[in-house]
Amino acid sequence: MTKTIQIALDGPAAAGKSTIAKIVAEKLGYVYIDTGAMYRAITLKALDAGIDLASSEETGRLLMDTKIDLQPSPAGQLVFLDGKNVTEDIRSEAVTKSVSQIASHESVRKQMVELQQQLASGRGVVMDGRDIGTHVLPDAELKVFMSATVAERARRRYEENNKRGFKTPLEDLQKEIAARDKMDSEREVSPLRQAEDALYLDTTNLTIEQAATDILKLAEERLN
Repeated sequence: MTKTIQIALDGPAAAGKSTIAKIVAEKLGYVYIDTGAMYRAITLKALDAGIDLASSEETGRLLMDTKIDLQPSPAGQLVFLDGKNVTEDIRSEAVTKSVSQIASHESVRKQMVELQQQLASGRGVVMDGRDIGTHVLPDAELKVFMSATVAERARRRYEENNKRGFKTPLEDLQKEIAARDKMDSEREVSPLRQAEDALYLDTTNLTIEQAATDILKLAEERLN
């Protein structure tokens, strides 16, 4: 039986986690699980339902009646919310601004963590998020905490938004990312932090390919 490992990639918004995780998973033939997309999906549903985003009880109850599926495709991972393809919808500015608030609720995180652990069980997996190495996959064989300067992460998000047709000023993005860092790091439930046994990777001056290569080398060391 071929040996496989679990790879946990954590870090703040726009650190390049998702893009790099996809590359690493594809190279290794592993399953990629985008936990951020899962939180975005329930955020989209909460916004559409018009519920109180500050209510842990309401958002938790909503998630109990929600089905979120991640499916691979030639065009990349597709996200389905109650059977509907919402891959593009979850990247809207409204969702981006609200997802940290939804993700801070204990009722939401508990359900999500259980689902994420089920998805990762018994196979080679690359999972990225904010609490993967500390909470979701605490026994992962490889944990990497990725980050970059706020200015660089804002620049990346600016370019990403432009490709999607969103014209958010760069200065506004810097403020939003800094505010999200603060919210993610200070939340009571599973805050953003580097696991004690995680390796730190600064991606500020790295290309996506360089960062992916660094992580693949680390994965090969664990596999050997």
